Amino acid sequence: MATVRASCPDCGDVEISSEDVQVRVCIDTSCGSYAFWCPRCSLAVAKVADAGIVHVLVSSGAPLTMWRLPAELAEAHTGPPLTHDDLLAFHQLLQTEGWFARVSAMVKR
Repeated sequence: MATVRASCPDCGDVEISSEDVQVRVCIDTSCGSYAFWCPRCSLAVAKVADAGIVHVLVSSGAPLTMWRLPAELAEAHTGPPLTHDDLLAFHQLLQTEGWFARVSAMVKR
């Protein structure tokens, strides 16, 4: 277990255990980040991390999580984008009896 110096936006530099830092790397983009809870103010802090920082943190004992972008990002989207009026109409629909049946009827299968 190593001690890591990190920066909290409220408290400034803080020292935490490498085990208290969560390192995440996206498999699809190779983008890295790390997160921790500030030991002084308990604020959740997340920061972008380049490959060098990821290597140092993981080598120091920080746990590494690999993740993927959601598959929905690759889906084709058709039709116009949603507007504020669309959202308001949907919200109002959810306030009515039988809303689920109406929404199901709107979806073409």
